[in-house]
Amino acid sequence: MKPKTSLQHRGERFADAAEQLVALAPQNDSQQFQSSLTKAGIAQLKANEIEILQVNLGKLCNMTCDHCHVDAGPDRREIMQRPEINACIQTLRDNPEIKTLDLTGGAPEMNPHFCELVTSARDLDRHVIDRCNLTILLAKGYEHLPEFLANNSVEIVASLPCYLEENTDSQRGDGAYSKSIEALLKLNSLGYGEFGTGLTLTLVYNPIGPNLPPAQKALETAYRTELQTRFGIKFNRLFTITNMPVSRYLDFLIRSGEYSDYMEKLINAFNPAAVSGLMCRNTLSVGWDGQLYDCDFNQMLELNLQSPAPRTIHQFNHDHLVNRPIQIAQHCFGCTAGAGSGCQGSIT
Repeated sequence: MKPKTSLQHRGERFADAAEQLVALAPQNDSQQFQSSLTKAGIAQLKANEIEILQVNLGKLCNMTCDHCHVDAGPDRREIMQRPEINACIQTLRDNPEIKTLDLTGGAPEMNPHFCELVTSARDLDRHVIDRCNLTILLAKGYEHLPEFLANNSVEIVASLPCYLEENTDSQRGDGAYSKSIEALLKLNSLGYGEFGTGLTLTLVYNPIGPNLPPAQKALETAYRTELQTRFGIKFNRLFTITNMPVSRYLDFLIRSGEYSDYMEKLINAFNPAAVSGLMCRNTLSVGWDGQLYDCDFNQMLELNLQSPAPRTIHQFNHDHLVNRPIQIAQHCFGCTAGAGSGCQGSIT
């Protein structure tokens, strides 16, 4: 008998977690969120104009972080291929109202077409965001990336779960903190984090454990003080993002027996003021295989767009995407809890 691969072990683990989730979740988990919307005077959550095309370039990553809702890692092989890359470029070319290309993964930089996609978008005068785990910038074969990103004025949104080494390493693996600091210093040397250079460096905080993030502005001040005092590191801003009960983090919640308590915390913290700024209102999510979704979290749950909206980037149709109904489920409470949360940080 052949030994099981880590991918097979993970598949069995998430299948088991999914069975537990069915027992824990309401029969129709969209009803509870819709009920909260209705009480806030919102009959249906709908998209506005598409301003951001968020593209998941694959699940391959050089890290295996505990909070990852993508379940990315070194043994994943899902990678966006040439036809879908070309379709994304064509979509930007044909739709000037889409101002931003937001690249995510996995480690998006590990896609072999990453640099080409960045330069194509910049040639079209689009703002480009690279959601970077920082450690990839030091990995063998990727040492050219800091200069490449700087030369193309790419905004870097970098995950740094805490300004303390112990907390960061507990979530992202031993040595992640020291490598992240080294990468940040390299980026600073190129002008990232310096106001006036046009090279924006945004840090991202994810809570340690099943908690809501603290106030974004206060935490940004703490990060700025600690990183400047200890290392001389500068950055432009900090985003706080709530951990979503999806994929690997869902597995953690279920296995630790904290799923119900965490969901109750999110539901009780529902903030109707956050709804208008939800990322699904102005962002279209593209999966590594070209499938379209309302957001990155729906992508991981395989909640595709509703008809008549197109299903893939190859079928992009602006008129059928604007003002479309958004697919909701119970995980949406994660984006509307407290100050609200999304890929652009807190909302209110």
